[in-house]
Amino acid sequence: MYNVKTMQQAKDAGQKIVMLTVYDFLSAQMAQAGGINYLLVGDSLGMVCLGYESTVSVTMADMLHHLKAVKRGTKDGFIVADMPFMSYYSSKTALSNAALLMSEGGAQAVKLEGGSIFAPTVRDLVNNGVPVMGHLGLTPQSVNVLGGYKTQATDTKSALRLMQDAITLQEAGAFALVLEMIPAELAELVSKKLRIPTIGIGAGPHCDGQVQVFGDLAGLFTAFQPLHTHRYASAFTDIKTGIEKYVSEVQNHLFPALSNYQTLNPQVLVEINDASF
Repeated sequence: MYNVKTMQQAKDAGQKIVMLTVYDFLSAQMAQAGGINYLLVGDSLGMVCLGYESTVSVTMADMLHHLKAVKRGTKDGFIVADMPFMSYYSSKTALSNAALLMSEGGAQAVKLEGGSIFAPTVRDLVNNGVPVMGHLGLTPQSVNVLGGYKTQATDTKSALRLMQDAITLQEAGAFALVLEMIPAELAELVSKKLRIPTIGIGAGPHCDGQVQVFGDLAGLFTAFQPLHTHRYASAFTDIKTGIEKYVSEVQNHLFPALSNYQTLNPQVLVEINDASF
């Protein structure tokens, strides 16, 4: 079984942690089959699966729906679930929603975005048995405040603030920290400073682990490729080609072929035709 302790053990041993954001039964199965045992059910599902413009529109109902599907596709993986926008604005609200994600959805931990201001919430969650992963840098739920999807903490003041936020979240009890879209040198400094693991996305090679989105990795998206991603497969092209072939074969009477359906025993067919109705 993979859990908070195995993630910490990986950092302590200098082993890179590999995490993947997945959204459904099939992607969870494929991730585990490929050797990934740390799974994030991200609120990016709003943009990837539901067609929202940002993660802000994602609800707890959305998260639970996809989380349950991922849980059904996971054998012994460690599942972290994003807490959606405004689902943790107070400790009371955070406790209630985290309880749903874990007891009903099947998550083993939750992730929330934001710095020191959320330290009391993190502490309350941890004290009530909820493992918490933090998230600093580009925090998509705050995209309207940040002014877009761009690299964060690029000047001295903001970099120092991020470093302090990281330390504060660690002391509040967070078991790991996602660092998104920050300079690689800063991510390296944070990773060396913290006892807990850092998981990078667009934060360079020096974090204790990396996380990517399933659709980016699989090549399901073709319109835009973010800087921090790498396409390890060409699923969109392969699936599109397959669909085009299917359309062609149906229209040209090539599918279904004899091997795709069953036929009646000739004698049975004779008896049916001879029957009177």
